Amino acid sequence: MRKVREVLRLKFDAGLSVRKIAASLRISSGSAGNYLHRFNACGLSWPTSWSDAELERLLFPPAPTVPSDQRPMPDWAWVHAESRRPGVTLALLWQEYRLAHPQGFQYSWFCEHYRLWAAKVDVVMRQEHRAGEKLFVDYAGQTAPVIDRQTGEIRQAQIFVAVLGASSYTFAEATWSQKLPDWLGSHVRCFAFFGGTTQILVPDNLRSGVTKAHRYEPDINPSYRDLAEHYGIAVLPARSRKPKDKAKVEVGVQVVERWILAVLRNRQFFSLGELNTAIALLLDRLNHKPFKKLPGSRRSAFESIDQPALQALPEHPYVYAEWKKVRVHIDYHVEVDGHFYSVPYQLVKHQLEVRLTAQTVECFHANQRVASHLRSQHKGRHTTQTEHMPKSHREHAEWTPQRLIRWAEQTGPNTAGVIAYILERRIHPQHGFRACLGILRLSKQHGEARLEAACQRALALGACSYKSLESILRQGLEKLPLAQQNLPLLPDEHINLRGPGYYH
Repeated sequence: MRKVREVLRLKFDAGLSVRKIAASLRISSGSAGNYLHRFNACGLSWPTSWSDAELERLLFPPAPTVPSDQRPMPDWAWVHAESRRPGVTLALLWQEYRLAHPQGFQYSWFCEHYRLWAAKVDVVMRQEHRAGEKLFVDYAGQTAPVIDRQTGEIRQAQIFVAVLGASSYTFAEATWSQKLPDWLGSHVRCFAFFGGTTQILVPDNLRSGVTKAHRYEPDINPSYRDLAEHYGIAVLPARSRKPKDKAKVEVGVQVVERWILAVLRNRQFFSLGELNTAIALLLDRLNHKPFKKLPGSRRSAFESIDQPALQALPEHPYVYAEWKKVRVHIDYHVEVDGHFYSVPYQLVKHQLEVRLTAQTVECFHANQRVASHLRSQHKGRHTTQTEHMPKSHREHAEWTPQRLIRWAEQTGPNTAGVIAYILERRIHPQHGFRACLGILRLSKQHGEARLEAACQRALALGACSYKSLESILRQGLEKLPLAQQNLPLLPDEHINLRGPGYYH
C-alpha cells in the first residue's frame, strides 16, 4: 500500500515541504509530489473521510479496459440538479460517480463535458444559480387591458414577473402601475407565493427599485431598501448594458407573455382582481408544464431545489413606508404633509430622512432614529415632545394655550385678548409661553385692574408685547383716556385672529 495518507498528513497537518516529506517517509520527492498532485487534481480536501482503499482507487484508477464509448455516461440532468444544492461541487459529484463506476471518466473529462451539456440545454444555464440564492424581478413589456364597467374606459395593467434562479419557478401578477406602492406590494405577495425569500434580489434598474444606476455602487430606493432589510435580503441590481445579469427574468418574462398573456389576449376583464384570477390559473399550469430538455417541471424543481433553501418569512408583516428628505426648521420641527413634528433642538438646520407609514412618522439622522411620532392629518398643527425642547422651553412644557387663556380671563377679557394675540402670532404656540407668563405675572406687581387697563390700551395701539405692557404700567399710561377712534379691538373681532374662544 502506498504511503498516500502519511504524505497528505505531513503536508496539510505538519506543513512540511515535499522534500522533507520524502526524507521522512524515505520515498522519492517525485513520488511525494505525484501523490499531492493527484490529490489536488481530484478536487479533494483534507482531512478526508475516504478510506485508504477508496483513496487508492480515486488517485490511482486502473488503466481502462473498457473502450470510452462503453464507459458509463454520467446522468447530466441529475448532475445539473445536484450541483445547485448548497455546498455541492462538481468534484464531490465526480467522486460519487467514480465510486459507483470505477472505470468511469476522469475528473477533467467530467467537468468539460458537463459544461458542454449545460451550454446546449439552455443559454440561461450558462450562469449557475445556487438553490435559494437569487430572485430575479422585472415587469413584462406587454400590458393587459382592463375595462371600466361604468365608463367603458380601458386601462392598461402592468405585469410583474419574478423568477427563482435555480428552479425557474415563476410568479406573475397584474398591477395598475410600476410605481413604488405597486412595486413593493408585488414583492410582498411574491414572497408569500414562494413561502420564503432568497438571499439576493436582482431587479432591473427600474426607478422604483434603483434611484441611480451604477455598475459598482447603485443607489437603492430607500423604501425598497426598507423592504429588503425587513425580509433580510440583499439587493443586487442588474448592471446596465449587461444582459446576462437578467437573462433569467427576461426568459421568464418571455414565457409569461407566451403562455399567459397570449392565451388571455381575446378575453375581456372588468377588474384587476378578475385579471389576476385568470393569471393565477395559467401560472399554475405554466409551473407544472414539463421541461423540454430536463426532467420534471418548474414546480418539481422548486420543491426539490429552491424551496428547502429559502429563508423563512419574518414573523411580522411588512408595512409600506415612504422616505422623504426634510430640513429642520429653526423651531426644531420638520414639516411632513403640512403637519409639524418635533425633533431634538440640537438638529436645527440639519437635513433628516423621514420614514412615513400610515400610522407613524420616524425621523433619522446619520442612519440613527432621533424622533418618532404618531402621524397626524391636521394641517398646520404641531406635534411636540417635551424631550425635544431646549431647557428654556421645557420649563414651560406643563403650560398649554388653554391654561394660559383661562388664567388671563380671570383678570379680564382684554388680558385674555392680549394672550390670544401673542399665541396666535407664533409659528408654534410654545414660543409665546414665556412672554404670556411674564405678562400675567405683572398683576402681582401692579394689580389685576391696572393690568386689564394696560391690556386694553395695548390692544388699541396694536402693541401687544411684554415690553409694551411693562412700559405702559411703569409710566401709568393705562390711566389716560383712550380716543374714541382707538377703542379696543379684541382678537375675536379681528379677521386674522382666532381669539380666546379657540383655545377652549
